[in-house]
Amino acid sequence: MKRIKKYLPPVIIFLIFEAVAVVLWLTKNNLFYLFNFSYIGASISLGLFLFIKKYKHARRVVQLLVGLYMLVYLGLICNENMQIEGFWYYLFTGVFEAATIHYAVAKIFGPLIFGRGWCGYACWTAMVLDFLPYKTPQKPRKKIGWIRYITFAASLIFVSALFLARVGNIERIMFWAFIIGNVLYYGIGAALAFIFKDNRAFCKYICPVTVFLKPMSYFSLIRVKCDKSKCVNCGKCKRVCPMDVDVTDNSRKRKNGTECILCLECKKNCPKDAL
Repeated sequence: MKRIKKYLPPVIIFLIFEAVAVVLWLTKNNLFYLFNFSYIGASISLGLFLFIKKYKHARRVVQLLVGLYMLVYLGLICNENMQIEGFWYYLFTGVFEAATIHYAVAKIFGPLIFGRGWCGYACWTAMVLDFLPYKTPQKPRKKIGWIRYITFAASLIFVSALFLARVGNIERIMFWAFIIGNVLYYGIGAALAFIFKDNRAFCKYICPVTVFLKPMSYFSLIRVKCDKSKCVNCGKCKRVCPMDVDVTDNSRKRKNGTECILCLECKKNCPKDAL
């Protein structure tokens, strides 16, 4: 029974995504949604299964499966802007499609269940930045997280201006915004990683999507928790955390609590299996 129980998380995650897939397929009458969310759910479940089997690259497998699918297939081949500009675009046109559905599931309501799991397992920007050498922060976190609100506002103003100016062929502009946006994100993200010696500097200070993710993640059902009876306060979990989260504190107000990306590096490195 205990052996079966440890495989429940990947099964539950797959069933959640499959439920979303079926509902959207039937309500939107579009088979694409069945494939899309089934594929993402299966990829994440596979990663969790590999993690349980102690495969050290389990999360990277998921990042590549989901990140490349969204970047190459949805973005480059299907010409869908899955970044925040695409969300504003579909929101202003009043259409519940593509980016609006993606944001609703992965970045607005989904975090109530899996927190910032998107950042750890599916983000195509982090997928690339995580290949850089500074997987754990080498310097203290800077107090410049306010920049994310500027980039968030800039994306909203950009798309609003296109609609207010009644610019033609906005769909094509959205595609090029996706291309240029990704080039800028990768360039800035890589530069910040080397400047701050932290692969996740872009996520902490610049990424506009975190404006949606952080408040919802506060209430996340799936969280890393610490068994105080096993913890010896060695501090290793804090040192290996790429997002500077104090996972030994089980309260929702723990330090950088809404930053946890569920990468589970803390759990893998805990010498007492307290997490």
